[in-house]
Amino acid sequence: MRYLLWFFLASASLAVEAQRMPFTYQDMLMLDRISGLSVDAAGKRILFNVRATDMEKNKGVSSLWLKDLGAPTSRERRLAVSDSGAYSAQWDPAGKTIYFLSARGGSGSRQLWKTDPEGRTAQQVTRLALGIDAFRITPDGLGAVVALAVFPSASEDEIALTVRKQGERSMGSGTVYDRVFVRHWDTWADGTRSHLFHVDFGSGRVTALTQGFDGDIPSKPFGDEGDYVIAPDGRTVYFSARVAGKGEPWSTNFDIYSVPLTGGAATNLTVTNAAWDASPRISPDGKTLAYTAMERPGFEADRFEVRLRDLVTGTTRALAATWDRSVSTLQWAPDGKGLYVTADDMGRHRLFRIDVKSGRVTTLSKDGHIDAFVKTAQGFVFLKSGLNGPSQLYASTPKSSLIDEGANKLTAVNAVLDQKEFGVYEQFSFPGWNNETVHGFVIKPVGYQEGKKYPVAFLIHGGPQGSFGDGWSFRWCPQTYAGAGYAVVMIDFHGSTGYGQAFTDAISTHWGDRPLEDLQKGWVHALRTYPFLDGDRAAALGASYGGFMVNWIAGNWKEPWKCLVSHDGVFDARSMGYTTEEQWFSEWENGANVYRDPAKYDVFNPALHAKDWSVPMLIIHGDLDYRIPVEQGIGAFTALQAMGVDSRLLRFADENHWVLKPRNSMQWHNTVFGWLEKHIGKGGR
Repeated sequence: MRYLLWFFLASASLAVEAQRMPFTYQDMLMLDRISGLSVDAAGKRILFNVRATDMEKNKGVSSLWLKDLGAPTSRERRLAVSDSGAYSAQWDPAGKTIYFLSARGGSGSRQLWKTDPEGRTAQQVTRLALGIDAFRITPDGLGAVVALAVFPSASEDEIALTVRKQGERSMGSGTVYDRVFVRHWDTWADGTRSHLFHVDFGSGRVTALTQGFDGDIPSKPFGDEGDYVIAPDGRTVYFSARVAGKGEPWSTNFDIYSVPLTGGAATNLTVTNAAWDASPRISPDGKTLAYTAMERPGFEADRFEVRLRDLVTGTTRALAATWDRSVSTLQWAPDGKGLYVTADDMGRHRLFRIDVKSGRVTTLSKDGHIDAFVKTAQGFVFLKSGLNGPSQLYASTPKSSLIDEGANKLTAVNAVLDQKEFGVYEQFSFPGWNNETVHGFVIKPVGYQEGKKYPVAFLIHGGPQGSFGDGWSFRWCPQTYAGAGYAVVMIDFHGSTGYGQAFTDAISTHWGDRPLEDLQKGWVHALRTYPFLDGDRAAALGASYGGFMVNWIAGNWKEPWKCLVSHDGVFDARSMGYTTEEQWFSEWENGANVYRDPAKYDVFNPALHAKDWSVPMLIIHGDLDYRIPVEQGIGAFTALQAMGVDSRLLRFADENHWVLKPRNSMQWHNTVFGWLEKHIGKGGR
């Protein structure tokens, strides 16, 4: 009888497995994306954002969702207020009202709206003449600190001035600049700055908090409400900002400022540090300011350490100064005795607790990528992704010291993934440059069969101070290659984050030698260790720095590759130095100012080796990429054509350094996977 029961269960399990289909890039593009975690004061109701894909309209569609922990058997539900557009939702301090941004009402201007936890109807809160880019509700719930794009002025009302200037008609289409940035990321400068204003909900009075400040709060292009915070007593706003001046493209000198909520002059609290200070966070008792700080000016990938400032005495100290990890996000523990932080760590993005008194660091998560988290009285609520799937919502259990061990999954978003098969992956290590340990990941193709060899997608990450680890990406997703029948190899070469700052530093002024040695040794190690890798059918692919490396190996290590894919890669290092917007990056990474010492930009310049290119290459670039301008892609394609190399150029007129529009992403994947199939085939043999 037991045998029959076992046979029945085993047969049923095999039937389910047989029905599972490979995860493909078509599947990935249609997945919903969870973000924007916010938990009410009681720790019971979880608010989050879900972005769906409307391929027909070629856009993402965002909506607000609620999960009630007080009713554990109930499913998450979509709030009806989402129908007219709802973004950046937050609970009020009392946990009774949901505030969000929306451009509903036909004005086209994003204003602040609110709804109750049922989320059925919306009530407009602000009616400002300009759209709101970010907001935080004051601790008493009676107002908000909002960010608006305005023309700075020390004497005039900045909102009125901006409205007037926007209404003026120019005599021509030209724009006159007297300093850089003239453009940044994907936008040309229009003279406005992101400034903070306090809005009183009762009177409607608007108070400028950063009047005339020559800088952006939040920072551009990726800043948000995380760049500023309101003290628990509601009297002071703390923010991180950089004074622009004429040297903005050469400066990473962000400082922490304080300004009264009633307005007035801002005070620079970190004036003695010429490097980057960010992420101000106030302790629950309002007495201590925690923030992250770098030490080296002009280096955007320096280690972010945690610093604590006593707001009474003004004394500042480093917390866990010897902990060799760079902090990404931080939150105070509710009792004020610790800080919860996330950081890259050995191919993962983990959660840690730092004790405020001793500086002792405790690891709180095991694997994957912690995307967001909130500590409640019941435990942690968090978003987590990994190589095996996109972000999902979880709640920790009190049984484990690690929040993701035995955690309860709270959402059924992307239930289709239960019917999909993913490639099995593992991490490996080997001696790389300078005989130092280097890590990587290998992923078996879906449908893997013992004894067969499979073509290989050798993925090279960007940054260069980044990582291809145990995390999920909707742009470069290793599982889509595994689903298409390719084995995947990814190396976290010198320069990658999460292995100590010295490891990260090793790539600066060494773009083409130390990481190349790691990639070469990693490839040899992978071929020796994993016999299913077909070294005769391999392609190297990368974007940004990864695109540079593809361009570099095309002339310096082309032997293993049957084809290459270079997305938004640096082709001519000198031209990159002349035309990129964030000058501090090129100067630090090349060790010189391109105008004073251009020869240093030729040390690892792919253009100087283009005469040796012979491997078929697909070039991809976007017109709106001002970080690595489109001429870099055009130059690489022209070189390939001049040398008679089989090549293609995929150009997007409406994309920046990334490919964001759904149809464009579909075309990107169709083109890339078609290129791979043409040159290395697919499937085992």
